[in-house]
Amino acid sequence: MKHLSKIVLATLLIFGFTSVKAQDANNPWAIGIGTNAVDFYPVGEDAPRGDFFDQYFNSNDHWNTLPAISKLTVSRYIGAGFVGEFSGSINQIDQYGDRSVGDLAYYSLDLSADYSLRAMLNDGWFDPVIGIGTGYTWIGDQDGQDIENADALTLNGKLGFNFWFSDNVALTVESRYKHAFEPESAKHFQHSAGIKFMFGGKDTDGDGIYDKNDECPETPGLEEFNGCPDTDGDGIEDRQDACPNEAGLAEFDGCPDTDGDGIADPDDDCPEEAGTPEMNGCPDSDGDGVRDGDDNCPDEAGPAENDGCPWPDSDGDGILDKDDDCPNEAGPAASNGCPEPSAEVISELNEYSKTVLFDFNKASIRKESEDALKSIVDIMNEYPQTIFHVEGHTDSVGSDSYNMKLSKERAASVEKWLEENGVPSNRLTSEGYGETQPIATNSTPEGRQENRRVEISLDKEREMKNTSEDNE
Repeated sequence: MKHLSKIVLATLLIFGFTSVKAQDANNPWAIGIGTNAVDFYPVGEDAPRGDFFDQYFNSNDHWNTLPAISKLTVSRYIGAGFVGEFSGSINQIDQYGDRSVGDLAYYSLDLSADYSLRAMLNDGWFDPVIGIGTGYTWIGDQDGQDIENADALTLNGKLGFNFWFSDNVALTVESRYKHAFEPESAKHFQHSAGIKFMFGGKDTDGDGIYDKNDECPETPGLEEFNGCPDTDGDGIEDRQDACPNEAGLAEFDGCPDTDGDGIADPDDDCPEEAGTPEMNGCPDSDGDGVRDGDDNCPDEAGPAENDGCPWPDSDGDGILDKDDDCPNEAGPAASNGCPEPSAEVISELNEYSKTVLFDFNKASIRKESEDALKSIVDIMNEYPQTIFHVEGHTDSVGSDSYNMKLSKERAASVEKWLEENGVPSNRLTSEGYGETQPIATNSTPEGRQENRRVEISLDKEREMKNTSEDNE
């Protein structure tokens, strides 16, 4: 005990900055082993003893010390900072105050209720303890020792210090005053020092947080998350982290946003390239609605059906190739971009049509007209998108109604012959106009012959209608 102050000082220097746990509900049990010293001197009695606390630290002259393990304690946490402790000790008495005596055996059993002041000191390593209790002391045969029978029931007061230098181990020092009312010769101080070991708390996952306070008792975790883990260290516990193995942001439920486009990587089809929400996080540089990765022309806006590229207009006629039936030949929209027959071609058609002859007062075509009609078919097929209109005309001989009927039938007869010989029906129309559109006088035979004719023109109205329907 003479080196007690040195031991305490060394402990303070070594463990002064260590944050540890003391005996509490998580570590309810503790056992202690140590040595003790018994001092009968400073108890406020006459010689051979002195005044109360007189020469309290005079270990050389007054303390009875057994240089071995001479004290055992068992303690249990009660609650609210209180610990119940049961202790037993042995010693050898050879100093009774200032008087030497023969070796007397010393035994004591003590029970105390101790209160820790550690919580008042911010739960650090320094743990002052005060206590009160009772005990019984036996001192060996005093016959011939000039000491009255010192076996006695005692009322004990205690002041001690625990120095916690790990989660479960503490250095303990204490001084206990044992007051005996009868006989007074049993009054004494007992000083002790030793090591205390805590146990009894269950920590299944070994994370330092006991199961009763651990919300994830089978998975090692952190104290700030009540024992639950934060595997990726992003400050979001795994239970709340949608990406527990990748450090992320709280706004994305713990998932990362690698490209910083405001779209979490799990929802981002292009997590390493900044993009837009409309493209699920992928870029669309030209804003045409086609992702750059799928866009053959990422810097030029174009439709998806053309892989993001603008449609070409190869012939420069203002009609995109996709809508142009003749992409390599310029033509008007009315004929879907295909060239139309020129005035010269129409004139040529009509030169042939003038030679088409019919049986008298009939719509039947005479055989000698077939060569002219075949030439008309050949010319029409050179313009596959053009719709041709067959017109029937008469002179003024006969009634208007008759002439109108005959002209319609002859125009229809020519249309039918052309269809049957290679011109698609959707490219032909016909109409009769009777005597309403003469090109010469009906007063002479020559003029009336010119008025009896078949003409071919372009059906612009039909072409425009078909083009409008196609666009729809």
